[in-house]
Amino acid sequence: MKSFLPYTDHFAERHIGPDEGEIAAMLAEVGVGSLDELIDKVVPRQIRMADAFQLADAKSEFELLEELNVLAAQNQISRSFIGMGYADCITPAVIQRNILENPGWYTQYTPYQSEIAQGRLEALLNFQTMVIDLTGLELANASLLDEATAAAEAMSMIYSAQKKNPQNTIFVSRECHQQTIAVVQTRAESLGLEVLVGDHQKFDFQTPLFGALLQYPAADGAIYDYGSFCQRAHQQRAQVIVAADLLALTLLRPPGEFGADVAVGSTQRLGMPMGYGGPHSAYFATRGAYKRQLPGRVIGVSKDAQGKTALRMALQTREQHIKREKATSNICTAQVLPAVVASMYAVYHGPRGLRKIAGRIHALARLLDQGCRKLGFEVVHGQFFDTLCLRLDAASQKLIKERAEERRMNFRFAENELGIALDETTRVEDLEDIFAALSKGSKLDVSVSEMDLDDGVNWEPVHQRQSTFLDHPVFSSYHSETEMLRYMNRLQGRDLSLTFSMIPLGSCTMKLNATAEMMPITWPQFARIHPFAPPEQARGYQSIIRELTRMLEGVTGFAGVSLQPNSGAQGEYAGLLVIRKYHQLRGQGHRDVCLIPASAHGTNPASAAMAGLQVVVVKCDEEGNVDLEDLRRLADAHQQRLAALMVTYPSTHGVFEEQIKQICAIVHECGGQVYMDGANMNALVGLCRPADIGVDVCHLNLHKTFCIPHGGGGPGMGPIAVAAHLAEFLPSHPMLKRGSEKGVGAVAAAPWSSAVILLISWAYIKLMGSAGLQQATKVAILNANYIASRLAPSFEILYKGENGFVAHESILDLRHFRNSVGVTVEDVAKRLMDYGFHAPTVSFPVAGTLMVEPTESESKEELDRFCEAMISIRGEIDEIERLGLDQDDNVLKNAPHTLDMVVATDWRFPYSREKATMPAPWLRQGKFWPAVARLDNTLGDRNLVCSCPPIEAYASPPEEQE
Repeated sequence: MKSFLPYTDHFAERHIGPDEGEIAAMLAEVGVGSLDELIDKVVPRQIRMADAFQLADAKSEFELLEELNVLAAQNQISRSFIGMGYADCITPAVIQRNILENPGWYTQYTPYQSEIAQGRLEALLNFQTMVIDLTGLELANASLLDEATAAAEAMSMIYSAQKKNPQNTIFVSRECHQQTIAVVQTRAESLGLEVLVGDHQKFDFQTPLFGALLQYPAADGAIYDYGSFCQRAHQQRAQVIVAADLLALTLLRPPGEFGADVAVGSTQRLGMPMGYGGPHSAYFATRGAYKRQLPGRVIGVSKDAQGKTALRMALQTREQHIKREKATSNICTAQVLPAVVASMYAVYHGPRGLRKIAGRIHALARLLDQGCRKLGFEVVHGQFFDTLCLRLDAASQKLIKERAEERRMNFRFAENELGIALDETTRVEDLEDIFAALSKGSKLDVSVSEMDLDDGVNWEPVHQRQSTFLDHPVFSSYHSETEMLRYMNRLQGRDLSLTFSMIPLGSCTMKLNATAEMMPITWPQFARIHPFAPPEQARGYQSIIRELTRMLEGVTGFAGVSLQPNSGAQGEYAGLLVIRKYHQLRGQGHRDVCLIPASAHGTNPASAAMAGLQVVVVKCDEEGNVDLEDLRRLADAHQQRLAALMVTYPSTHGVFEEQIKQICAIVHECGGQVYMDGANMNALVGLCRPADIGVDVCHLNLHKTFCIPHGGGGPGMGPIAVAAHLAEFLPSHPMLKRGSEKGVGAVAAAPWSSAVILLISWAYIKLMGSAGLQQATKVAILNANYIASRLAPSFEILYKGENGFVAHESILDLRHFRNSVGVTVEDVAKRLMDYGFHAPTVSFPVAGTLMVEPTESESKEELDRFCEAMISIRGEIDEIERLGLDQDDNVLKNAPHTLDMVVATDWRFPYSREKATMPAPWLRQGKFWPAVARLDNTLGDRNLVCSCPPIEAYASPPEEQE
């Protein structure tokens, strides 16, 4: 009976945009009779899967959510007092519902098109302002991946910035979080740096250093005065990195005031759930002298073409997509959505509210201190913020652990020590339970109600913050829910997201992030689990992680998967470390050359350099393919040192290279391994497996192919899949003893990094099933070819495969318009905003082109709108030449056109308001108005302002803002 009565809700039909009739019409436009015929013409037969794709049967949304409820119940929410950089917190409901759970905030891409991203840019500028104010430093970026990665980035930055007599040793305090030490050690090893872990109180500075890393407060809760340490470090030209708790800095003296050169840390406790490890935004603040070396995105203040203050990503020339192997960081995807949550948390509570939250936590910690002393425990440190460390022998630890487990409480147990960290959710009743677990007798010896507590802190004056923070009006204007809701909605309205129209960015795969996939990430049973909780408290998570690992192995054909890398770039880095370790343990550690095609994404060479490899660039031929002759020449020339080839497949040029197996064979013949960048995996799933074409390791962008939303620039996930001979070298982790002893070490702070968003990819695969995943790949290829076919009469399609088709994306060549009528690719990108579209990828992989990737989720109707917009723009380009229009004053050069421009009394342009703003009929049904006109990029870099300027400055000439 069951087989006759399946659920009628087929998720794949909702995920895939075109229906059967639209698919038939699109196939006719492309010139083939069926999807299978198209795939036969696009995907080389020699790389296709030999067997049927069998991964999983599809579930309905209802069935999936029922299964998730069962798995969620297998996770045990215990009160977490573990600390170690992770704290339970209260996400204000207005922020959870309207930011974290809102597709208007989580479906955008990185804000490369500033004019239609002003809301997110303002939220990120607020984030930077918060970080600058709290740390007491001059410059901050718009988030990094996690605290441990931020510390490693800081180490790399200060090491690279050395000028005379460079040193290669960094001192790391043993009081830092263990996961931070581990990630720093992994990074240092690949760069040839020495990490000296020790007691900062006893360090004598006899060893020459380039830097030092300290924790503030320390991992065991202690608060130290690091002023003299910083002075001594600076005397030998060493720079000091301080990993600091931002919430504690509302009460504690800021690192910038006692001599720190860099401050890093996590903003997790500012409203973002623990999520079994993430995602959480890290912060990175430093002195102005490092503005050209700062990793990650920096949001800056500039002006638009109308003289209006506007925001943009500043100083992009220092990033990996420009500097490539010379970049000090490979950061691309960061943690924008969690950073927005943290910034909104600060806006909602304001400076006074944050101090109240911090003060309450500290007051509870002082009560805990009193109780522990009354119970006879030795409290190791007298000055602390939220964490106490008790001296405790092994027998007492065992007894207390049993009592704590009975009360569903988790403490941090270390050798002869017990750590108890409090947080925003801690109640007086929790203290009573802690005392009960600690009490030596059966009768409770201590009660909070009997304790005395005065106001303030119990710290020496040197530790107490005297400076103000968050003085900008934005942090004191939105403390009622009504005003906060309107502020967030106002910012949301300035950002174009997938809720409005398609975002056809090539190599970015901006597909549907289905609501059913997203719902579970804020369920308490998943959101409130500490990453270092005992495994038996996370059985639901472990089941999902095991199944997702198995499914990704099935998709790739590989024998092992690590879910630890928390971005695609980190996946590249981890995969190359695995290859490097493989060579080292075979006695071939001298292999240090990495071949990379000239067309590769900038993260590839940057990641190779981070992994300690020398980048050698392989030429591409006129069709965009890897030049086989040049590859063979370089592989032979570097045969004794060849470590790896990094290759993207399908290629960065949007075609399936026929000779991919030959490429892999050449590298293997010379002793190297093949790394595949999985950015374009959306064209492979269910049709081809990387393992079958000769690849040894690849990363997967779960935020592209497997539906984790881009979040406006993160979070993402970049797990790596490896062949059997590399599996033992996958990343390990110090806290849960994951992985082989031969593993490359930790590459992220948590064992499964941003674990809670793994639920999204797991849900996507389960909902689609094998047939749905395969169909999605086919339709993604169809949609790309449909756009290429429709636009071919108007724009040259730069690269095609042997049969005249593209893969999942196509490249439109606009270069000749610059010479003929002065129109640049940027002009076309900005004009698309007037039609209600985000531009495709601009000038990558070829300058002066647009790379278009529609994904399988867009309907034929939406694809047609985009094509009609591009065809109309081509007509506008032709008008300039045909009518002899001014090449510097036309509808493209002045794009985008804002509402302010339209309603102004003075309309100075040589075309109508209607032509400027309503160039297509669908715009009358609903138009997205760019918040600002075209930005002045040069001004924004020349006069760098990366925090909220005073309100008066918005009316001042730019030169006065410096």
